[in-house]
Parts: sequence; C-alpha cells; structure tokens
Amino acid sequence: MDEFQRSWLLAQLGPDTDPADLERRFFRLRSVRAVALEVLGERRAKLLADPLKVTVDGVVAMDLQENLRGIERQIEQAHKAAVPDGLDEDGEGEATMALTWLVPERRYR
Repeated sequence: MDEFQRSWLLAQLGPDTDPADLERRFFRLRSVRAVALEVLGERRAKLLADPLKVTVDGVVAMDLQENLRGIERQIEQAHKAAVPDGLDEDGEGEATMALTWLVPERRYR
C-alpha cells in the first residue's frame, strides 16, 4: 500500500484507525475500496449487535440510530468514491490492448 492509498483510507475511516491493520487487510484483499468496505461493515455489525436505543426513565437516554445511518452513508460513499488503487468497479486493473496478426493458413494437398 502506498502513501496515497493509506491517506485515502485514513480520510474515509478516521485518523484513529490502526495503519498496521489496514496494511494487513490490504495485503489480503488487494483493494483499497475493499478494505474500507470491510472496516465499515465491521463497524456497522458492531453497532447492530447492541441495542440501538436504551432509555432509563429519569436517568439516561441513549440513541445510536444516527450513528448507524452515518456508517451506512459512509458505505454508500465508499462504493461511489474514486479510489487511488487503479482498480475499476469490478476489481480489474486498467484495460490492456493486445495486438495479433492474422495470416492465412497455407493448405497443402
């Protein structure tokens, strides 16, 4: 992973994200977008594992639904954003062109 890819990931995921963890994920997934989507998916799953709304009458009220919506918006933006790894949407690299010469086959009788 180069510096541009690392800085893009930190901009998407926040500066407190562990760069060593991002490196390991990039080595396994080979795509910056896939790393961002995996981290955001884990964050979303962690929020969904706990209750989103807790209220103790007269003491405290906690609502994490907006946090969930924010992570879902981040996931949508990561799908649409231009990433610095040179891969297009289907995970393939830049298109290459091959040149082949076609010659008539000689037939012998």
